[in-house]
Amino acid sequence: MKIYAVGGAIRDTLMGLPVHDIDYVVVGSSVEEMIAQGYRPVGKDFPVFLHPETQAEYALARTERKTGKGYKGFLFYADPTVTLEQDLERRDLTINAMAQEVSADGKWVGPILDPYNGQQDLAARVFRHVSDAFAEDPLRLLRIARFAARFPEFTVAPETMDALQVIVESNELNALSAERIWQELARGLTANKPVRMFQVLLDTDAAKTLLPSRLTSYLAQEEFREQLIAHLHAADNRLEDRCAVTLMYLPASEIRLWAECVKMPNEVRDFSEIFSELNALIAKSVNDVAVSYQPADVLIWFNRADVWRKPERVQALLDLAKRIGLNVGPLILAMESAQSLNTAEIIECVSPEERSNGESIRRAVDAARLLAITAAVSI
Repeated sequence: MKIYAVGGAIRDTLMGLPVHDIDYVVVGSSVEEMIAQGYRPVGKDFPVFLHPETQAEYALARTERKTGKGYKGFLFYADPTVTLEQDLERRDLTINAMAQEVSADGKWVGPILDPYNGQQDLAARVFRHVSDAFAEDPLRLLRIARFAARFPEFTVAPETMDALQVIVESNELNALSAERIWQELARGLTANKPVRMFQVLLDTDAAKTLLPSRLTSYLAQEEFREQLIAHLHAADNRLEDRCAVTLMYLPASEIRLWAECVKMPNEVRDFSEIFSELNALIAKSVNDVAVSYQPADVLIWFNRADVWRKPERVQALLDLAKRIGLNVGPLILAMESAQSLNTAEIIECVSPEERSNGESIRRAVDAARLLAITAAVSI
């Protein structure tokens, strides 16, 4: 029985990057032996165990065979006879198919085991798939796209690009779960260069399947990509910000439809929708010489954004707009002015016979807010 650290941990160590998670592979062992040594089984699809002390995951070396659609359509075979080379062969990229032995005290010892020339591709900054089985797993297309965003200095080997296009042509992208699609896209959005992820999706024709059609059309335009790069650079690394600036030219209704398709978290969806409506409000207010906001439109957006109960979110939306160069100064003044109103005093001014009518109170409060907004945006 031998234990190896494998995959991304070896890659990141060689690149001088911090290692957060380590994948361990156990060669020459069995389920029974692992349990006898105190490891706790947790894997459903294949034998994975938790270390009795560290709780780190250890997987038995395995091979796989395609038996159905999607990234789950595989039959795994784990046995003491499966070699490390066989286990590494099923991995996606050569740079992720390296290993180093782990000693009894947990230290990495001996040479890096690299049967598929991962170190060579790492030095050349190339994403290259390990074997023909690569094209059997549609999830790998999203992983390559996400890796392209994380490591923008890498290029995709021509033969690997061909394999990615085979995945698209197989229509197996449709077999991916919505949750997994969003997970990979979200990780790419918060990586170094998200537009590199979108470029891979465009180059492989996967964007038509995975992204909103309007966004795909925009991404095909060099001017839009350059603007998006600038906006993403100006935005924080927060997922909400990155998603919002990517989708800012889409109508909120289209964002909602796509969010449902990929199971986007509600808070990210809402932030993106409201930001697109803010962008539309600003675009509507721009003329040849200045920005002229209509107070009624501003109040509608404030109510939509729920500035009265969620001021922190609205402040984050306006801050993001300001960072990417949108003129929201008047909106910030209007928000501060409307928020400073004393609603209790406004209600006191409502006639006693109408004070029990919620709609009357709402109209009075809106009227006062509209006056405050009008004064602010006219400055």
